[in-house]
Amino acid sequence: MNQDKDQNNLPGREVTQEFALQSENEHGDKQFKPNTTVAAIVRFNDKYLVVEELENKQRVYNQPAGHLEANENLIDAIKRELLEETGLALSPDYLSGIYYFHRPELNLYFMRFCFVFELDNKITQQPNSTPQDDEIIATHWFSLEQIRASKHKLRSAMVLDCIEDYLQLSDNKKIPLSALKTNL
Repeated sequence: MNQDKDQNNLPGREVTQEFALQSENEHGDKQFKPNTTVAAIVRFNDKYLVVEELENKQRVYNQPAGHLEANENLIDAIKRELLEETGLALSPDYLSGIYYFHRPELNLYFMRFCFVFELDNKITQQPNSTPQDDEIIATHWFSLEQIRASKHKLRSAMVLDCIEDYLQLSDNKKIPLSALKTNL
């Protein structure tokens, strides 16, 4: 490292290996990074697959969803989350939206990629779903009306927002999976 450019070489500051690695990356740990999550809208015969889980000791409903893991692309992340939370091994049809939102009660920011799985033209019977994740209590197939009626039990407003946005999508607004690029 060039000592003229090394901002940590000030009197009284010790250069640690961790800081040396951060200083090699100009962004270090001070750059803001929202939580990257994926969520699934799984639709069959006008019903939507939701998971029941605990958050702060309260039963809540959510879409099958979770965090992107290291060395994982977004499509693999949603396939993994869907399998873990519902036992279903499916591939998404397209991306319906990208959401950036803040949960002030947690002081957390999220970048959510919402994927759509439309099953009507692929299968004839509602699939059985069995959670593999111990944090999921059960899975349910709810109509839009049931989800709206359970608004107070949704993990976040994003659950209903994503579904309602999906229902407003025209074919030319669907984001093809090929739009998601990765070097992984």
